[in-house]
Amino acid sequence: MGATLIVSMLCVHLLCFSAMFLLISTRLHGKKMGMEVFAIGNFLLGSAYVLQLVGGPPGWNAMSVVNHTLTLCAPAVYAVGAMRFFGRAAPLWRPLLTLALAYAAAQIVVQGTLGTEVRYAMLAGASAMLFLAMTATVIQGAHTFARDLRAEMMLFAVLIGGIFALNAMKFVMILKDGLEALDMNSRFQTVFYLYMSFLATVLAPSIIWLVLRRLTDELRAMAAHDPLTRLLNRRGMLDGLDAYFRSRTAGPAHLLIVDIDHFKRINDTYGHQIGDTVLCHVADVLRDTARQGDLACRLGGEEFVVICPDTDAEGALRLASRARMAIENSEVVTAAAPGGPIRCTVTIGISAGFAGPQELDRAMQQTDAALYRGKHTGRNRIERSDDATKIDSATESAPLGARPAH
Repeated sequence: MGATLIVSMLCVHLLCFSAMFLLISTRLHGKKMGMEVFAIGNFLLGSAYVLQLVGGPPGWNAMSVVNHTLTLCAPAVYAVGAMRFFGRAAPLWRPLLTLALAYAAAQIVVQGTLGTEVRYAMLAGASAMLFLAMTATVIQGAHTFARDLRAEMMLFAVLIGGIFALNAMKFVMILKDGLEALDMNSRFQTVFYLYMSFLATVLAPSIIWLVLRRLTDELRAMAAHDPLTRLLNRRGMLDGLDAYFRSRTAGPAHLLIVDIDHFKRINDTYGHQIGDTVLCHVADVLRDTARQGDLACRLGGEEFVVICPDTDAEGALRLASRARMAIENSEVVTAAAPGGPIRCTVTIGISAGFAGPQELDRAMQQTDAALYRGKHTGRNRIERSDDATKIDSATESAPLGARPAH
């Protein structure tokens, strides 16, 4: 009676959270993060337990075949939901239908050849292997694609590992004791369904928590990034700079301001849509040429900033040279622009080193002054604020003190 009551409550719990997951998925326009799939998984498992309650003692009938099929399909659906949560395209209905038909056919074959006990043992064994594979995948994910959720993933691994252990024990007990191991009044079945009830109670809110955390992270990322170029905006730049200088090993940083030459002419000639394409192109080049740990930002308009932490003046100069040359030597290909690909150049100002966020305004003023000089002495060049050394696009390999020819 105790296990029957637990299973009844488990059915209600699973079906209620199925409805809740479905409602949440309707509010997540576009990116549903697998919530509609988790709703289907809960519905399948809840339906399987309903069939178990109304189907009577273990035996051979159509209701039992459907029950076993739904019980095995439910965790497979959860796996698809997890893949979609992490942004991996995973089909659902065709693989699910294939699994359901294949397992129903396998049950008929096993029942006709080996009997009812082996059919029930097959379900426990297949479930155990499926949950073992899920546990291993979750552990691997904690160290690869879900490092930002490592603590949560390890908790899931422990919980899913518990289902694996219980199904493995059930498999052994059925082979040893036969259908008596499935008696709803046995201690093992009570423990089994208590654990399943606990798991359903914990996992459903945990999934909702993960969705809320992912939404919060995305909102935070949107607040810190420029919507057009996906580079950091001023807020993201300041947050990243603060995080860097909080480290005890933080060294000086240098600031680069990158300004697209004659950008107004590009907008006037080709239109603002093409101008936006040019901005995105320059942003992509800066993202590709920056080092890991550099902060690439768009301040607004055609002006970009790259903060180079833990480097010296020569390192900042090398980065600026790579970026300037990469932009000059690349093309912006767009079918909307008449006359073929568009080329653009940039002028870059470099600040002296600064040792904390409180010195950022001074570094910005230095770099603005250097950029202003570069704009008024020919453009497509790099201007350093510390010694006003000018490095022309044609003579970047010249000694630092050389004056470029115009």
